[in-house]
Amino acid sequence: MSLTESMPSDDLTPTRGRDRAAVVDDFARSELFDRTFREGMELVEETAAYLDGDGRRESKLLSRATALAYAGESMKLTTRLMQIASWLLVQRAVREGDMTAAAACEPRYRLADRKIETEPTHPELPIALIEYLVRTDKLYDRALHLDRRMYLDAPEEEAVNPVQSQLERLAAAFGN
Repeated sequence: MSLTESMPSDDLTPTRGRDRAAVVDDFARSELFDRTFREGMELVEETAAYLDGDGRRESKLLSRATALAYAGESMKLTTRLMQIASWLLVQRAVREGDMTAAAACEPRYRLADRKIETEPTHPELPIALIEYLVRTDKLYDRALHLDRRMYLDAPEEEAVNPVQSQLERLAAAFGN
């Protein structure tokens, strides 16, 4: 079954009969990847246009403290967008045959967990900047979820289910 068909999210997790590289390869050729890639690249372009245009004009009208916060938030924003874009470009390289799916499984291509921040660093930041921050964080979280589902060594359920682990140990101990 390919990712282009409707399937439960567990199918992104490798199974015994299906290796990780096949999962990565399927994702790279899926409609889900197409949509995610398009959304990511559009967000990169839209954010760059904002920061170079309206954002630059808005930042000149801010108080010194708010302008400093704006600079910090815009750096975080562009860093996060470049992380997303890099991850998406690795998946596209797999799709186009420029990189093997096995190579894409290397840890250096994984997305890092992000620190969850509840509010921007300054209450007077322009709403457009805040909206780009929120959109970028949501896209990053989706890409991170996909990354973890495709590349983690163990399925998430096994990693967080100590009861199942104990049941399996008991079954092994008693020969079931």
